[in-house]
Amino acid sequence: MSEQQPPKIEFPCPNYPIKVIGVNSTDFRDYVIETVLKYAPDLDVASVTVQDSNKGTFQSVRFCITATGAEQLEQMHQDLKSSGRVKMVM
Repeated sequence: MSEQQPPKIEFPCPNYPIKVIGVNSTDFRDYVIETVLKYAPDLDVASVTVQDSNKGTFQSVRFCITATGAEQLEQMHQDLKSSGRVKMVM
């Protein structure tokens, strides 16, 4: 039996979904959008959705971008995580 390989992403990849989770605060959504726009200037800010966790401790920000390459995604992930505000990027 052969080992299954993860699917390869073909770039550019329109409508690439991303979910960013962090501690709930009044400006978390704005912080995420500001950071993402550095790497994906085509982000449709109107389509960004925000959801609080059941207890309100965390907040998730969801959006889609046009992913142009692995380097773009890695740099955006590192920038978001380096802030200390972001717990997870999926």
